[in-house]
Amino acid sequence: MNATVQKWGNSLALRIPNSLAKDVRLHQGSVVEVAVVDGKMVVKPKGRHKYSLVQLLRKVTKNNRHNEIGWGSPVGQEIW
Repeated sequence: MNATVQKWGNSLALRIPNSLAKDVRLHQGSVVEVAVVDGKMVVKPKGRHKYSLVQLLRKVTKNNRHNEIGWGSPVGQEIW
């Protein structure tokens, strides 16, 4: 697949074909890492940060916890 480098302001831009963007899960606003490896330009999508349960639970405080919600009495064959 070929693409053309074009001028964009004071920089150069490379349009990424939609089929290629879908293959690597890129969309408008995606952050990528651009590097030179062995004289070649390599563009890699930045991976999402993976959080552990402990990291997520550290953010839970008394102020941001929701109250328990009452769903009423059983209607069918639910076991409460």
